[in-house]
Formats: sequence, C-alpha cells, structure tokens
Amino acid sequence: MNEDAGNNFIQKLIEADVASGKHKGDVVTRFPPEPNGFLHIGHAKPIVLNFGLAKTFGGACSLRFDDTNPSKEDDIYVEAIKRDINWLGYDWGERLFHASDYFEQLYDWAVKLIKDSKAYVDSQTPEQIRENRGTLTRPGVESPYRNRTVEENLELFARMKAGEFAEGEHVLRAKIDMSSGNINFRDPVMYRILHSRHQRTGDKWHIYPMYDWAHGQSDALEGVTHSLCSIEFSDHNPLYEWFLDAVGVPKPRTAQTEFARLKITHTLLSKRKLIRLVEENHVSGWDDPRMPTLAGMRRRGYTPKAIRDFIERVGVDRRDSMVEYQLLEHFVRQDLNQTALRVMGVLDPLKVIITNYPEGEEEWLEAVNNPEDPTTGTRKIPFSRELYIDRADFMEDPPRKFFRLAPGREVRLMHGYYITCNDVVKDADGNVTELHCSYDPATKGGDSPDGRKVKGTLHWLSAKHAIDAQVRNYDHLFLSEDPNDVPEGQDFTDNINPASLTVMTGVKLEPSLATATPYSHYQLLRKGYFSIDPDSSADMLVLNQTIGLKDTWAKLQAKQKS
Repeated sequence: MNEDAGNNFIQKLIEADVASGKHKGDVVTRFPPEPNGFLHIGHAKPIVLNFGLAKTFGGACSLRFDDTNPSKEDDIYVEAIKRDINWLGYDWGERLFHASDYFEQLYDWAVKLIKDSKAYVDSQTPEQIRENRGTLTRPGVESPYRNRTVEENLELFARMKAGEFAEGEHVLRAKIDMSSGNINFRDPVMYRILHSRHQRTGDKWHIYPMYDWAHGQSDALEGVTHSLCSIEFSDHNPLYEWFLDAVGVPKPRTAQTEFARLKITHTLLSKRKLIRLVEENHVSGWDDPRMPTLAGMRRRGYTPKAIRDFIERVGVDRRDSMVEYQLLEHFVRQDLNQTALRVMGVLDPLKVIITNYPEGEEEWLEAVNNPEDPTTGTRKIPFSRELYIDRADFMEDPPRKFFRLAPGREVRLMHGYYITCNDVVKDADGNVTELHCSYDPATKGGDSPDGRKVKGTLHWLSAKHAIDAQVRNYDHLFLSEDPNDVPEGQDFTDNINPASLTVMTGVKLEPSLATATPYSHYQLLRKGYFSIDPDSSADMLVLNQTIGLKDTWAKLQAKQKS
C-alpha cells in the first residue's frame, strides 16, 4: 500500500481545513448516485469514504440523487439505493436531497448566465455539436448561433422550458472558450430538451440540466464542504468552479478532491454494461449473486462488515490500480468465520445403515454452533439408524492417503460416534447405493474411552430428519481477469463464463435449518459458507454458495512471493 492509501491524503486535507477554521470547522460530505441502476461494489468505495469521514470529523453526509435524466430513472432504483446504503451500515438522517430540489434555482441561474452573455441557445444537431467540439489535438469550432442576442436566447430558452420544441432541436450552452485545451470548457451543454415524465416533478419540466451544470451548484446549495469525486472528474473541476463564479457563489465553497476508482479482477463495473447483462437476460436480475451489485453480493451471502473492511484495506489512492477479487473473498471468509453458525449438510447423499443401532429409535446429540463464538451456544442434532454421508467421503478401493470411509475402516461421525463400514450394497450396474456399518456406543460425542484414534471425521445427517434443499454454486461471471479487455470484433458478453452457475439438487440438510430465514449465513461443515436464498419455500430450501473454506488470498500472496 503506498503513502496515499488508507484515506491518508484526503483525511489529512480535511484535518488541515478543520485546523485552519475553513468552513468554520464544519465537515459536510455527500454521496450523489444517479437513480438509473443498482449500486455496485465500486460505489461502496465513495459510500464508505464519504460517510466514514463525516463520522470521523463529527460532520454530516448527505444522500443526493442526481435525478437529472428522467428517461433512464425509476423509483425502483431510488429505493434500492437507499436499501443498499442502509445495509452497508450508513444513514443520512434528514439529509436526503435530490438535484430536482434545485431545478427552479438552476433555471434562474441559467437565465442569469444568458443575461450576462455567458450562455446561449444552440440550434445545431447533436451530431454537429459533437463534431464541432474538436478533439485533444484539434480546437473546436464556434457555433453559428453563438452570438444570438440576449433577448433571442431568453425567448428560445423560455419556449424550450414550455415544451414547444422537439428533443434535440435546441440546447442551452455556456459561452466559454471553444479553443480551450480543456475540452470541458468548449461551450458545454447546460440543458437539453427531454419530454419524459420525471418521477418527482411529473410533467412540469421539458428541459433538464446536465450533470456538470447541476453538480457544483447542488453542492453549494447543500453546504457541502468537501466534494470527494473519482479521478475521471478531475478535468471537470475547473468547469464547476467557472459555473460557481458565474452565478456568484461566494468563497470559501465546496472543495473537490479526486481519488482513484475501485477496479477488481474478473469484475465489470460499467453501469451501462451491467444494464445490458440484466436486460439481455445474461443474469436473473440486478440481485443475481454473480453480479457485482451490492444487492447481488448481499444475496450471495457477503456481509456489510466484510465489504467495509475490504474498502478500508484497499484504501484511497490518486492512481487507478487493479485489486484481486481474492482479497474481497478473504474479508468475506474472515467475517463469516466469526459469525456464521456451523451446520451439517450432505450435497451428494449416500445412505448408511447402522446395523447394530435399534430400529425405530433416535437420540439427539449436542453440537457446537460456532467454536469461534462461544456465546452462540449449542444445538441438538438427531441420530438414528439410517444416515446420509457425502458420496465423496466413501471409496471402495481408496488410495493410500484417503482417510475417509472405506470397507473395514473406522471413522468418526462429527458430534456423533465411531462407525465401521462392514458391507457395500450395489445396484445392477455396480453403483454403490448403500453402506452397512456398525457403531461403537462408547464413542458418543466423537471420542473413544480406550484412547484409540481415527484419522477421518465425516459430516452426516439422520435420513428421516433431513430436509430437502438445492444449492446454487457460483464462479466468476467472466472468464478473463479484465472483462473489458476483449479481442477486436468481440463483445464483452462473449467473455461470460458458461459455468458461472451450477445447481445441485437432492441436497439434504440438518433439521435446524427448517426455520432459516432469507439472507442468513451458515457454514456447512467441511464444505464452505452458504446463504439462504429468498427463493426458498417451505418444501425446498435454496442455498447460495457464498465462498469456500480455503483462503485463496493467502495462497495467492504466497505464490506471488515465491
């Protein structure tokens, strides 16, 4: 981690501002999402940063929806964004704002710019405007409408507001400098015509402000002291300052500081592309557990603490860099190891008959819920004559280092007894269908009073008490580490992993899970961590595989060092 990471350079900047008395020592930040999609893991970085710094300095953080494009926005996204921020552990209190709160003020300020000859109505087509804007090596070309009179501009702008023109017929542009080396200064568009119903203002407006026009003024109106933006907005900051000067916002005012975006291997964070994944049915929805959305991660079983710890570990830098997905998994595994209850589940059941256990009898054995957290106590698990073990835990002719069940071999049943395999039952095709075993009643609880040791310990279930389940296993949605890096002529969807989801049916679980609620977390002993999916029903529990037991991050680090 370099010297800029870990919030250091931003936190030190704010500390200096507070010490100097700038903004009277106040610290007000904000998180300004567009309500046109679900939040993803990339958004977690500015959320943790803005809400976290506000808390550190005893300040406040606003949630402001940038609802300036009603053609792509929806209340569904508004509510999802609120839910995800709350889930991450943050609350904006009474500081809930919308860019649409300021539409009247922004319009009045636009009129002021027209009167000051700093804005004009341009009637070029969108294509002409784009072409005449120039490039990094070619200056822009002034619009033939740039020198319209103030009176003509005021009349046209008022008629735009009244809805008299078609979309694309006119725009309002700032009059700055078409030859500027900063392309953002080349007469940026301030308003465009959109005949779309707004989710908050209805049909009142037919013109909507562009983000660059609404952004800085919204910060100023809310009293934001520190505007923390990702690095791609650095070239926009001078434009924000120009707008604030033009409308007369006094100094000291909002100070913008940029930081690097979050990039993670095997993960796509382009909202435009995520929308395509949903709309083209490559995934089941925004909360598909393979999606990098916070809703998808929640459904998969990732925890808010794990995500916050991951963001804190990555830190805040001024330069973009790629983070291995295994680091996020490391924090998920670390948190679940402390909090997830341990239970037993058999993914591929093989029946075991305990031949010397009385028919019709059963007993309830004690099992620890989580050895990492003694406060979680214990639970009772049933033991009976007919059991299930995982098929992978038996081999008829095992290799030398196979320490699980085999003919004539004794193993331990976790929380239960020692058992010995005496007979193997097969079907006509030679497939093993059943094992006949005997148990040692003196080994209740998993220990032998005579001190003999066994090398294998198996998880198991009582067959008549087991409940039915389905398990959904997940892998990376994209095959390559950088899903955006695709060969020429291919689309990013060509890189989708066809094995990103596999479904296991016929799974059996211990009866304690019969009352499990959606999104709750469990460790299936020896298998991994799983989350209860909301698709579950009274007849069928659905588990999402959250993560395996092996620390892949530690393994990756060791490999890199070697």
